[in-house]
Amino acid sequence: MPDLDYELKLLSRLVELDTDSDEKRNYEECSRLISDEAKRMGLGVEILDGRAVLKGDNRPRPNVIINLDKGSDTTLLLVTHYDVVPPGKGWTHDPFKLTIEGDRAYGRGAADNKGSIVTCFGALSKLIDDKTADINVRLVVTCDEEVGGEAGIEFLTGKEGIRGDAALVIDSGPEYVSCGASGVLWGKIKVKGKQGHAALPHKATNAIDEALKMISSLQEYKKKISAERKSKIPAPPNSPQKTVWRRLSVTMMRAGEKENIIPGECEVRFDLRALPDEDFDDLGSRTRKFIIGEARKKGVDAIYEVVHATPGYYTDLRHPLISSLGDAIKKITGEDLAVAADLGGNDGTFLAKVGVPVACFGPLREGTNYHGLDEYVRLGDIALTRDVIVALCQEGRRKLKKK
Repeated sequence: MPDLDYELKLLSRLVELDTDSDEKRNYEECSRLISDEAKRMGLGVEILDGRAVLKGDNRPRPNVIINLDKGSDTTLLLVTHYDVVPPGKGWTHDPFKLTIEGDRAYGRGAADNKGSIVTCFGALSKLIDDKTADINVRLVVTCDEEVGGEAGIEFLTGKEGIRGDAALVIDSGPEYVSCGASGVLWGKIKVKGKQGHAALPHKATNAIDEALKMISSLQEYKKKISAERKSKIPAPPNSPQKTVWRRLSVTMMRAGEKENIIPGECEVRFDLRALPDEDFDDLGSRTRKFIIGEARKKGVDAIYEVVHATPGYYTDLRHPLISSLGDAIKKITGEDLAVAADLGGNDGTFLAKVGVPVACFGPLREGTNYHGLDEYVRLGDIALTRDVIVALCQEGRRKLKKK
């Protein structure tokens, strides 16, 4: 069993704080805990509140910036987040009390992403007095990652100008070296019909029936865009395709008030995942044109709206950050890991947007139920990620300067 007394004590305190990304609970308390721990270690700390970039929401959005200054001309960013998704019902463990069973530590956020925070603190505790690590490390712990990152990393890289020579996003799994992530577009189609009594359907227009026509169109569109192009970037190991592919899923449908009322309105929402190496704006424009065209062709009264859009990104597989991370992993594990792009999205997109090379690695192993019931992190993966960060920093400056 790896020595993780420090990391698990800190993780227990973090998990006990319900930092629900919908309700924005305990954001200030969690950021204060993280800040106080960094100060106790003698590290520089700054808290930057991103609430000013949000319209009509004045709830605190503290982001914690922690600096380990080695006097180097090279800075590595470590990026994590403390907000979590709601736990939902049906847990067999208390979601807000860390429970350790064998090699598993259970709790909401234990993997995504509070487990990642403690791996970074564990690494920093080892790097403070490490004379072989001649690279500055800036740990960025953000809010609101689970809901888009506008007041988190987007605020920090935009308004606050946070930069580094490279960034490691600790929000991925340990099965491969992640060189990028898929883009994500959330769309909403609002379909109108004519409300009426269910006994008189001939005098009404059922909005659900109309919406089903649009869902049928989306299914055809999914086949079309999936077949027309694949990415050049490898997909994660054990994926159904060798390279990253486009994916579209209808994920929500809202309509109706009562069994005997024909609904006059139906809302359909979908999730479209784009390739890391494609023109995201062009795909978005094509999607809008397709949906509007299908509604017109099928005589459906529909309004289309983009709810959220974040482009994908990737770092060239030949970049020294990717090779350095691979070398650090091999130093710890003795294995050469595959390089691939994540099928999901992460905060790396905002760093890539401002020209910071990004790679991802972390303890979010497949099957650990992050975003699900009984989320857990493997203790071995906390130790692995911590030690990989240390190894990367020990070789980082020398290799990252080979640009």
